[in-house]
Amino acid sequence: MTRLKGNFIGGEWVWPGSGASFDRTNPARPDELVATAPESSTTDVDEAITHLAEHRHEWAATSPDKRADVLVAAADILASQADDLAVELVREEGKTLAEARMETMRTPQNLRFFAGEALRMTGETYPTGDGSLVFTRRQPVGVVAAITPWNFPLNIPSRKLGPALAAGNAVVFKPSEVTPLMGQRLVEALVQAGVPGGALALVHGHAEVGRAMVANDEVQAVTFTGSTEVGTAIHEVSGVDVRTQLEMGGKNALVVLDDSDLDRATTMIAKGAFGLSGQACTGTSRVIVHEAVADELIARIAQVAGAARVGNGLDDGVTFGPLANQAQADKFAHYVRDAPGQGARLVEPTGHQADPPGGGHFVRPTLFRDVDPLSALAQEEIFSPVLAFITVSSYDEAITAVNNTRYGLSAGIVTSDIGRAIRFSDDVETGLVKVNQATNGMAMNAPFGGMKHSSTQTFKEQAGASMMTFYTTDKTVYFTP
Repeated sequence: MTRLKGNFIGGEWVWPGSGASFDRTNPARPDELVATAPESSTTDVDEAITHLAEHRHEWAATSPDKRADVLVAAADILASQADDLAVELVREEGKTLAEARMETMRTPQNLRFFAGEALRMTGETYPTGDGSLVFTRRQPVGVVAAITPWNFPLNIPSRKLGPALAAGNAVVFKPSEVTPLMGQRLVEALVQAGVPGGALALVHGHAEVGRAMVANDEVQAVTFTGSTEVGTAIHEVSGVDVRTQLEMGGKNALVVLDDSDLDRATTMIAKGAFGLSGQACTGTSRVIVHEAVADELIARIAQVAGAARVGNGLDDGVTFGPLANQAQADKFAHYVRDAPGQGARLVEPTGHQADPPGGGHFVRPTLFRDVDPLSALAQEEIFSPVLAFITVSSYDEAITAVNNTRYGLSAGIVTSDIGRAIRFSDDVETGLVKVNQATNGMAMNAPFGGMKHSSTQTFKEQAGASMMTFYTTDKTVYFTP
């Protein structure tokens, strides 16, 4: 068990004066304590943000190459710790060791990529008729509040803290209460690399901490990844002068038509639906399948589901870890229990299927066919390995089914028809479009963001001009010698 150092406020690791704390247990072994974290209050949040507001100009005045060097140094620290971090990540969040290693390798790569952005903060010049000079300058926006989820507790925070710090901002960071240890590890690396206490604060806690961060008048920008419900609440609280970047829920669909390669489709569906135990915002939760191939495709996926080995992610041979906590397990059980009453038919996995081990938040990949496109199973984000098969008879019907949801994060199609692929990219109402790829997974140097209720659709995350635009403000300067 690790007792966390506390919050990082004013350049020091401190516990709240109240001494309040909360525990995080291993989702594979809930009786095993992983970390004890501080339960912060509004007072702690205000103290952290006040310090950042008073000292943020010091980091902003640091030269871009020095800021880049610090991020590279932090990446090197995290890379050197990757194996140990992967084990801690499995124990705290529940993913398999292979999945955890992917994240601990990706996170340093993110920071190195964002280090380059510190050197690319260029402006523009404009011609005039009077001999004067008109140009723009990009400057940090100020204090940024970063609120992140538990399913990628290193990767996603690095995609927010990295560019924010590269641009010269100060950041107050709230990791998920489900993964406080990973939040501390990321901040430890950044501080060790040279990020000063006037540029970075870490405040642990539950919803009260997030609300206090968003409501604080010294915060100029909020970046959030999580549920649509929480994102909507943030948008309602933040003022008109606070920019927001909110990436939220998804109900992602993969389309398999009668001309699709079923071998390829099976691989893509298994990766998208069962990776990370179904706990990815871009994971596949719906398969829109043509009636001519539905039976064969469902049988193939049932066989894959039956082959999944459920267990502790640190055990050899395990391919499917536990859900993150009891709340996730209860949510899974609710949808599985109610689905038959909505007309869906449970598909039993085929092949050897051992019962999930006892004691942890373990579930099996679960499939339903003949799902009503308007049912809760097809409309609501479940965030667990529940896969809904919706049968259609044409491409047009498939597109209607894909778009018939309030979400618009990711969608994919399996096809060898280039014309159909291009048409699909036009027709779907999602921010990510995948052709012959799983709905999850993305390149670090490509923009990320959704449509409809999956995103505020204001600034893209992860890469591209829109990302750094979020973390900077433009000034137009008129200059006459």
